[in-house]
Amino acid sequence: MLFLVVALFLFGVLLGTAGHVPVPVTVTAGVVVAAWLVVFFLKERRKSTNSLKGARR
Repeated sequence: MLFLVVALFLFGVLLGTAGHVPVPVTVTAGVVVAAWLVVFFLKERRKSTNSLKGARR
């Protein structure tokens, strides 16, 4: 998943709209997206773990 974020970030810098904005703005946006993905991953993992615990009872 992190590889995908880095790849999209590089494509954005080289080819997309991110090539027209300052580098700090692009880096900040990339960090925000990565943080959102980490939060989403942790929430889904916790949900999966909780549903498995309930199924074992």
